[in-house]
Amino acid sequence: MARQDGPGGADEAAPLGGQNRIASLDFIRGLAVMGILAANIVAFGQPFSAYIYPGAFLAPHGSVSDWGWIAQFVLIDGKMRGLFTLLFGAGLYLFMERAWARGDTRWLQARRLFWLLLFGLFHFFFIWRGDILTYYAGVGFVVLLCLGWRARTQMTVGLAAYALGALIYAAMMVPLHFIAETDLGKQPAFAETRASLVAEQDRVLSEDAVDTRLTIAGDYVGLTRHRFEVHGAEPLANLLLFSLETFPLMLIGVALYRMGLFGGAVPRRRLLVWGWAGVLVGGLLHLLIALWVKGTGFAYWATLAAMIGMSPLPRLAMVVGLAMLLVAWAPRAGDWLGQRVSAAGRAAFTNYLGTSLVMLFVFHGWALGLFGRLDRAGLYAVALLTCGLMLLWSKPWLEKFRYGPLEWLWRCLTYGRLFPLRR
Repeated sequence: MARQDGPGGADEAAPLGGQNRIASLDFIRGLAVMGILAANIVAFGQPFSAYIYPGAFLAPHGSVSDWGWIAQFVLIDGKMRGLFTLLFGAGLYLFMERAWARGDTRWLQARRLFWLLLFGLFHFFFIWRGDILTYYAGVGFVVLLCLGWRARTQMTVGLAAYALGALIYAAMMVPLHFIAETDLGKQPAFAETRASLVAEQDRVLSEDAVDTRLTIAGDYVGLTRHRFEVHGAEPLANLLLFSLETFPLMLIGVALYRMGLFGGAVPRRRLLVWGWAGVLVGGLLHLLIALWVKGTGFAYWATLAAMIGMSPLPRLAMVVGLAMLLVAWAPRAGDWLGQRVSAAGRAAFTNYLGTSLVMLFVFHGWALGLFGRLDRAGLYAVALLTCGLMLLWSKPWLEKFRYGPLEWLWRCLTYGRLFPLRR
């Protein structure tokens, strides 16, 4: 059947068979979803601001934990989400390849993104504020309009938009540290701005204190009400803020998929050389930024400047480098651990939302009540155990069932009919 709204151009890849899977995508997605938990665990078990700002920790944060912040900043923060975003873009195009081969149009993908948006809003308001699905869905609608472009155009626009976004983030965030936390801000010309930044820091930490009190008390209804009343605009704000990074990464992911990165079209030697170059150069730049933050005493606006304003460009090098290395290693990851990682990636949607549910029981006052009580090492131990849980259930489940539970539900909602779940 002819495509109804597919891309034009002679350089397009042929559609894959409907039941085929690209093993490298599952393998990378599995590592990324576990890495996202390693990044998010601090915001699950400590006040939300503690994700970036160590001073918000309720448990002691000594020198060992300070180096833990540095290690997480260099190796994990933004990289796992970046990998996940690349794969989301690749998945958008892969889904449409198969839809176009059946004669469907982009409206099918639009319905899929609509349901993802609803999942994300439910996740944000009723489970955890750190949701990424909402702005993935919102940005996905924009990327959907770009799927008909040539792969080279998608790559060019993606890289240019990412560079522009990095400049905007730097201009927005980096000066704030120097105004709020250095002698520069003591000059009369900056007095008003400095005072407003101090007030903003106090406001954010005060909001964290309210969330903390409700979480420790186990007041789930009060915490949910507080999200609607105080944080209700955050999904839209996150969409606007993170779109400067999410849209370019998704578009780059589409282009990399179409250029054959995930399908084995790039020689392994080239993947290793360019992959290690991106990881090492990006990692070194991250380390220099992290040591600068340490030199400021992990000041509030310095940590924000580093995380949002300074790291995007080196982060892109690491994200693409990691993707290349993992593509090179994926064919050799056929042992029991590699198979379980790939299975976790096939059920990544379930694992992502399921992790948030598990964290409710681990940290909230109506369950185990560990919120605010674990230091950074203890939080990482919880993340490690939860990753083990992902590896434990995903493979046996997928040996008996066609999809993860939420993957199946999302598929049924997208197509408007029930699919068989059991193999």
